[in-house]
Amino acid sequence: MALPPILQNLRLPVVAAPMFIISGPALVIAQCKAGIVGAFPALNARPESQLDEWLAEITEALAAHDAAHPEAPSAPFAVNQIVHASNKRLEHDLTMCVKYKVPVVISSLGAVPEVNQAIHSYGGTVLHDVINARHAHSAIRKGADGLIAVAAGAGGHAGMLSPFALVQEIRAWFDGPLLLSGAIATGGAILAARAMGADLAYIGTPFIATEEARAADAYKQMIVDSTAADIVTSNYFTGISGNYLKGSIRAMGMDPDNLPAADPSKMDFEKAASGPKAWKEIWGSGQGIGAVTAVVSARALVDRLADEYRTARAGICG
Repeated sequence: MALPPILQNLRLPVVAAPMFIISGPALVIAQCKAGIVGAFPALNARPESQLDEWLAEITEALAAHDAAHPEAPSAPFAVNQIVHASNKRLEHDLTMCVKYKVPVVISSLGAVPEVNQAIHSYGGTVLHDVINARHAHSAIRKGADGLIAVAAGAGGHAGMLSPFALVQEIRAWFDGPLLLSGAIATGGAILAARAMGADLAYIGTPFIATEEARAADAYKQMIVDSTAADIVTSNYFTGISGNYLKGSIRAMGMDPDNLPAADPSKMDFEKAASGPKAWKEIWGSGQGIGAVTAVVSARALVDRLADEYRTARAGICG
């Protein structure tokens, strides 16, 4: 099955992952103008009325760019919806997505047919986060158009399976749109994701260290200064297993190597997005950060990835 038209003809086969707190209009607009799908979580807009303002800002900015640059139109943008009982805003935020006809909606932590139906009502595309084949089957059965395979090494709430195993198991029965997430931080890794069977790469952590990201300067610098050895996996902070920078945990007076386990029932995204722990002071990160060596603009990052992708492809195919 081919990618839906909205995801074809990107400059680079990449969707930017929506990151709690980090992703906002400035970053999304820059990503889309650079030729990749930009994305942000609806819950980043606070209060909820701000989501209307953000969607208006993004759609207007991209329309203006396209009018001024018909030879290089922007890529589409995406909004992440957390489909979980703790998200009391889902109905409101979904209504806003329908109002603005958001091209792509990324659903997470719950596959609900009604969400998919709402987005399909105006021709939108729904991609669903999954960490195993069972979740993937459920998402497609309930009406998602495509899947985002969140493998080991991804930032934030990561899966535990190797990307080789996860993509292989999904591709054994699903021929629709498939994205791969997990430590992808170079153009060579994007090419590897495609060779493995994914249509697009799903990249988050490198965009934390960009000028447009809504991250503290210390967070951006820690991304630059850290490597995969500086990341710990724990469910302590939200109830769901995630990858975090050890330095940020130490800064809060905790030992990153001796964190207790948490009850998954404590997960609450309203608190997680605005409270004192994840993701505000306890900083998420994927394992690919060794490739991030400086804070740059989103455009410069996409340019680097595009150059590396071309070089890697030429090296294999040339």
